[in-house]
Amino acid sequence: MNLPDFVRTTTFRWTSAAFAVCILLFSACVYWEAASYMVAKMDAAISEESLAVAADTPDRQLVAIDDRLSEDPRRVKLAGLFGADGHRIAGNVESLPQGLPLNATVQTAHVVRVDQRGHEAMTVRAVARALPDGNVLVIARHNGELKELAEVVARALLLALPFAAGLSLAIGAILSVRVQRRVAGLNALVRRIMSGNLSERIPVLGLDHPFDKLAAIANGMLDEIQVLVTEMAGVGNEIAHDLRTPLTRARVCLERGRANATTLAELQGVTDRAIGALDQSLTIITALLRITEIENSRGRANFSQVPLAELVQEVGDLYDPIAEDKQVTLHVASEGNATVYCDRDLLFEAVMNLVDNAVKFTPAGGCINISAVHGDGENIIRICDTGPGIRENERDVVTRRFYRSDKSRNTQGAGLGLSLVSAIMKLHGFRLALNTATGCVAEIICPVPSS
Repeated sequence: MNLPDFVRTTTFRWTSAAFAVCILLFSACVYWEAASYMVAKMDAAISEESLAVAADTPDRQLVAIDDRLSEDPRRVKLAGLFGADGHRIAGNVESLPQGLPLNATVQTAHVVRVDQRGHEAMTVRAVARALPDGNVLVIARHNGELKELAEVVARALLLALPFAAGLSLAIGAILSVRVQRRVAGLNALVRRIMSGNLSERIPVLGLDHPFDKLAAIANGMLDEIQVLVTEMAGVGNEIAHDLRTPLTRARVCLERGRANATTLAELQGVTDRAIGALDQSLTIITALLRITEIENSRGRANFSQVPLAELVQEVGDLYDPIAEDKQVTLHVASEGNATVYCDRDLLFEAVMNLVDNAVKFTPAGGCINISAVHGDGENIIRICDTGPGIRENERDVVTRRFYRSDKSRNTQGAGLGLSLVSAIMKLHGFRLALNTATGCVAEIICPVPSS
């Protein structure tokens, strides 16, 4: 016979088992507390009675023992008066219990009860008192009441167990069905996402529940996946568009050269233009491969402490003649001994791309300042220029691959420089800040680890 699905779930089994174990433990605790209370009350009564009998005169002691035993319809009371030699003088205890110390606290002992019904071995709670005349008084009580208590608890447990079992099964079934419904909904949602609907999200009930926390994490992951897939689709279109233009130019040049070139010089000119278009395509592909290589790199084998002043000065020396040719003034402020833990070649490449952009977009007569400064818990490489700057609404998009603003459409480049810088920043855990005021201020912010 096939059981319902919820019966086979771990939630149902563990909930039912846990509920049953809790009931058993609760019953055991009730019995333990009740038994401890009864033993304490019994011991207090035995001790008090033994002191009262021991304080009487010898004649009154015999009367007190007889009175105690005569008022015992349940046959649980025991008493005995023994001589110094151990012979029994009065009472229903056959002999002094073995191992029962004199004048000690109430303890468990084994005795033989003697009365009109004969001899009967019993386990009792007893105390022995040494009397002034040399006799020994024993007052005891049969602990059969504890067995009765255990039987009462057992009967109550047997009567309540079917109801408890039914309740535990019902609670287990409710919890299991609830979890199953949520899992089924999650499965359906995942299937819709797998079919391409990336806008779907796992519902969050707003409770401090592990499932809600998991849903929040999964939704964050889906947000990232959606962004990445969207970017990949956009990048694919942009790659096709940016490669199509130079490749088309190369093809047109070759076709025209084959049809129209009549001299070797004309053919060489056509070939040079085609090679230029192909070089532009190769530049795009190389930049993309470089970005992918950096983004997929997780190793820090080449990381070391790099002096920023030295790196900034080296970049300035590299671009100083280029800026001079363009009639742009380049200043480098490379004082101080600040260092940053990084891959020197990658950080050099990032700074070089930012300076290259500054030189490219700063008009003749402009100025570029490169500096390394120490901020509050961070080191900053700052590149300032007097170019047209970046519009406020473009700050968040200029690092996307192939993005080119309107003012850079006629400028040579593939629109991948800032994407490369962004990938390097992400690898190092640095930040790239682009500020627009007069010109453009680009900052590479390198947090200093707290020692």
